[in-house]
Amino acid sequence: MSEGVFSILAVCTGNVCRSPAVERLLATKLGPTVTVSSAGTHALVGHPISEPMAALLHDRGVETNRFEARRLSEQMLKEADLILSMTRAQRGLVVELWPAAVRRTFTLREFARLLDRVDVSVLRASSPADRLQAAIPLVAAERGRVHTSPDDDDVIDPFRLSNEVYAQSLAQITSAVDVIIDNLLATSTRRSRGVSRL
Repeated sequence: MSEGVFSILAVCTGNVCRSPAVERLLATKLGPTVTVSSAGTHALVGHPISEPMAALLHDRGVETNRFEARRLSEQMLKEADLILSMTRAQRGLVVELWPAAVRRTFTLREFARLLDRVDVSVLRASSPADRLQAAIPLVAAERGRVHTSPDDDDVIDPFRLSNEVYAQSLAQITSAVDVIIDNLLATSTRRSRGVSRL
């Protein structure tokens, strides 16, 4: 984290459906101390957010303009404080590309589920950036304590599928994002209630 700003990188395949949705949803909620960007392992470089996903985001009041898909690079991983992939396979590709990223790379749904197991009262009441920085080692420590299947960790890829699949994909994303936001912006000292929301 540099100069009080925490950077999140969302990763999917084409960088036109899932990771842009995560980017825009998190950026809308987390404010000026957190920057959120996205990239694709096999990006459709220069493309905008896919129309069905953009429409769903617009319905939620989320801005989708001024977006161009980017291909994931090692430099992006080095600059990111937290990397959120959409699948376990993509998480593996991230670590293969830059092994040092392993301690701060999670699938989106995995990070949300594990964060929800952390006692957020230990995160000092400060900016979202500071809370994220403090949360990462706590979340990483929860890994392996509960065995899950890929279905629990992966976000469905809706690219070129039906509007219903796009809606299902975004529902998985928003469920995870909501858990992350709830924990990071929590003002009361509470013990989280477990993983039932994911």
